[in-house]
Amino acid sequence: MRAKKPSESFTLMTEMVLPNDTNTLGNLMGGRLLHWMDIAAAIAAGRHCNRVVVTASVDTVDFTAAIKLGEVVSIEARVTRAFRTSVEVRLDVFSENMMEGKRRRCNSAYYTFVAVDQNGRPIPVDPIEPETPEERELYDGALRRRDQRLTATKEKA
Repeated sequence: MRAKKPSESFTLMTEMVLPNDTNTLGNLMGGRLLHWMDIAAAIAAGRHCNRVVVTASVDTVDFTAAIKLGEVVSIEARVTRAFRTSVEVRLDVFSENMMEGKRRRCNSAYYTFVAVDQNGRPIPVDPIEPETPEERELYDGALRRRDQRLTATKEKA
């Protein structure tokens, strides 16, 4: 196995909010954004694992700012940490009003993916080696977030 850098999994996905993507207030529907985020995160996880990956969990997603009809949505995704068979992916969502030339952060979340073989069974993934202070901070925090996810799952059972 070869240690990989977070930059190797970086994914930028861009979408324009069209009428079919909005609610009656002209805002991007949350479910549509979650769908886009899942795709971007799966691409980042797949790049890291070089395998089929499946969504295992989605951490709290806070919709901090409405995204309007006609705005451009940019979703940045990258693997923050690899565990035995899973990876954590950080997503940052930005909206851009092209007419005003303004870009703002609207949302962020962590998704967890599991790498699977052709029979759908979990398989080991490559480790990750953070390079920058920000990558190291996300890497270190991933263990705490994973413990919180596992504790929450046990409490629900």
